[in-house]
Amino acid sequence: MKACKNCRMLTGENKCPNCGGPVSKNWKGYLIVLDHSKSRIAKKMGIELNGKFALKVG
Repeated sequence: MKACKNCRMLTGENKCPNCGGPVSKNWKGYLIVLDHSKSRIAKKMGIELNGKFALKVG
């Protein structure tokens, strides 16, 4: 798995499917957002869609 350096979405692709940004294999933490509109963590991180995200991307 790789994480986008811009939006932190996790993907297996070489480019982020969400924002088209660069990805990195260097990431930590794992967050699954099921309902971004009700999630306090998603709001704090600026996540506006459901999916799998890294907490920190290096």
